[in-house]
Amino acid sequence: MSLPHAILTALLEKPSSGLELTRRFDKSIGYFWSATHQQIYRELGKLETEGYIRALPSQQPTRGQKKRYEVLSAGRAELARWTAASQDPKPLRDTLLLRLRAAAVVGTAGIEADLRRHLDLHRRQLAEYEEIQERDFPPGKDAPQDRLQHLILRAGIDLETFWTGWLTHALEEFERLPVTDPAT
Repeated sequence: MSLPHAILTALLEKPSSGLELTRRFDKSIGYFWSATHQQIYRELGKLETEGYIRALPSQQPTRGQKKRYEVLSAGRAELARWTAASQDPKPLRDTLLLRLRAAAVVGTAGIEADLRRHLDLHRRQLAEYEEIQERDFPPGKDAPQDRLQHLILRAGIDLETFWTGWLTHALEEFERLPVTDPAT
């Protein structure tokens, strides 16, 4: 149920067309909540049907024109209700961890290279988040909205820091493992 709430949040920040929303998802919200363009367009239709959003009136004929959406009071109320509701944390489900567990019983062939690839990906993501932090959150940017958005970015930085540290440790552990024959 979170995709509609992500869209409501984005539209409250700035009324947008579906195309603008998909671009914003690719650049910001998508760092922590991904959605395909098709999912976003499908959800816009549902939100409009439910009376949470509406297409803004267009100054030109609508044929071929992008619809821009805004959130209605019912949509704001739904987002406020959802924001205030209690939710349990989601259990961690990560295929890399499951593959490591499987490697313990079938052998480690190939997985070390993928651990290195993951480490590289997490290092790059961490560098990107740190660049965003430096660019978008200079000292003194203390408006409540800025502080909350920075808090979200800090979660990303902390998660990437965790993964780079954990993967570094995992690769050090691999160096100490005996070489095994996957056929045994």
